[in-house]
Amino acid sequence: MRLLPGIGLAAVTALAPTAVVGQGYRLRLDSRFQTVAFRGVVLDSIPAADTVTGPGGGPATPDGYAVECTGGSSYCTFFRPGPTWRGAPLSTTADLTAWGFGAAGLSLHLTSRLGFDLGNADAWPGTTPAVQLLVGYAEYARQRATVRLGRQVATSRLGYYGFDGAGVTLRDEGRGLELVAYGGWGLARGAAIPVTSPALNPLDDFQPRRRQLVAGATAGWTTTQVDVRADYLREVDPRSDYFVSERFGVEAAVRPYPGVHVEGGADYDLAAGWWGSAELSGGYAVSRLAASVGVRRYRPHFDLWTIWGAFSPVPYHAVHAEADGRVTAQLRLRARGERYTFDDADVATPLVQAERKGSRWELGATLEPKDGWLLDAGYHREYGPGAAAVGLDASATWAPPSRPYRVSVHGSSLDRPLEFRFSEAVVKVYGAEAEWTVSDRVRANVGLDRYSEQRRRPDAAAFDWNQWRLTSRVVLQFGRGADLSRLPPAVRGMPGGRAER
Repeated sequence: MRLLPGIGLAAVTALAPTAVVGQGYRLRLDSRFQTVAFRGVVLDSIPAADTVTGPGGGPATPDGYAVECTGGSSYCTFFRPGPTWRGAPLSTTADLTAWGFGAAGLSLHLTSRLGFDLGNADAWPGTTPAVQLLVGYAEYARQRATVRLGRQVATSRLGYYGFDGAGVTLRDEGRGLELVAYGGWGLARGAAIPVTSPALNPLDDFQPRRRQLVAGATAGWTTTQVDVRADYLREVDPRSDYFVSERFGVEAAVRPYPGVHVEGGADYDLAAGWWGSAELSGGYAVSRLAASVGVRRYRPHFDLWTIWGAFSPVPYHAVHAEADGRVTAQLRLRARGERYTFDDADVATPLVQAERKGSRWELGATLEPKDGWLLDAGYHREYGPGAAAVGLDASATWAPPSRPYRVSVHGSSLDRPLEFRFSEAVVKVYGAEAEWTVSDRVRANVGLDRYSEQRRRPDAAAFDWNQWRLTSRVVLQFGRGADLSRLPPAVRGMPGGRAER
C-alpha cells in the first residue's frame, strides 16, 4: 500500500486490524531551549564638512567609520554597531494521534506549538503568537478513500501549503492510481497562521484584509518502474476575486533497470504566464557506489498580492553531478559540483559589470574506524554573483552500540567575502553535544557551541561578534492502545511509523 506524503502512521493504524479494538493514542512532546545573541547596525549621519580622509582614501568620521556622501547633500551617512539582543527561545511541540471513536478508520490528529522568548528582547522569530496550531484535523481512512477535515498541509512540487478546509484521497491500488482534491482558507506561506494575522503586520499596506481561498488537485500513477504525478493549485483573493497564484506542475521517475533511475519535472505559472522551475537527472546506484548527473532551472515564485509580483524574477540554469562511494568497509568518500548561469536581466548598469555565472562544489569523507565511532569532514567552496564562500567542517561522534548515550564534538569555519559591500566576514564555530536515551519514552540532549565572527574591513566598523550558544532538548512519548510492534515491518519502517532517532 502506498501512502501520500502527509498520511502517516495514524492512517495506517486506522486500517490495521489490531488498531480498531478500543481507544488508543500516541502523544509526543518535544521541548527545546537555546540561547542566542544578535547584533545589527544603526544608521547614523555626520555633516559633510566634518568628515576626514579614511584609511582607504575615502571620506570617514573622525572616529574612523567610512561614510557615504551622495550628490550635493550636506550630510553623509554611515552605520555604527547596534546593540546586542539576547534571546532565549523556549518551545514545546505536542503531536497527538488518537483513534478508537467507534468507527474503524476514524482518527484525530493534532500538532501544536507553544513558544516564548525568555531573553531581554524580541530577538527570535516565530514566537508570536505564543500558541500555534500547526495541524488539527479529523481523518476517516479506508482502503480506497481517505477524507480529512480541519487544518492540514498539502505538499507537492508546487510547495508546502497549509489551509483550513477539507481533503479527499481516492486510491485504486490494483492500477496504482491516486487522486487527491482539497480546498479551504489558506494560511500564510511558511507559517501556520493566516496572512491577516497581526504577527505579520510588518507587511503594512500590502497585507491582505481577507484570507485567500485555496483549491488544488493531484493525480498520480505508480508502477514498479514508473511514477508519474501532476499537481494543480490556485489561490484567490475573495475580496477582489483576483488570483493570488495559479500554477500547474508535473514530475516523473523512471526505473528501467535495477540501480538505474531517471527523474524530472517542471511547473508553469498560469497567473504570471511563464515557466517556473524544472529539472532532469539520472543516476546509477550499486552496493558500493552511487552517482548522478543532471540539469535544472530555478525561478522563484511570488504571490501576486506581494510587491514582488510587480517584478519578473530572473531564472538561472545549472548543470550538476555528484558521487558517493565506499572505498573500504570503514571509509566513504563523496563529491558534488554545480555550475550555474543567470539569464540576462535586461537592466542597464553602465558603471558596474555584474557577474552572471557561478559555481559551487564540495568534497567530504566519512570514516568508521571501529564500532561506535563516526568521523566526518568536508570542504566546500562557492563563487557567484555578489559573494563567495569557502568553508571547512568536521565532527567526531561516539555512540557505543550497547550504551544509551551518544557524544559528539564538531567544528567549522566559513569565510564569506562580499562583492558589493565593504566587508568580509569570517565565522568559526566549535562545540559539543551529548544525547541520552533514558528509555523508549524519554530522550534528552544538551549542547554548547562557541561562535566567533570577525568582520574584516579597514575602518572602525570591523567589530567582532562572538557568543556562546546553549541548546537543550527533551522528548517524551506516551501512548495507549494498539501495539505498534504488531504492524507489518514495512509499515513500521515508514517515516511516520517509528520514533525519531
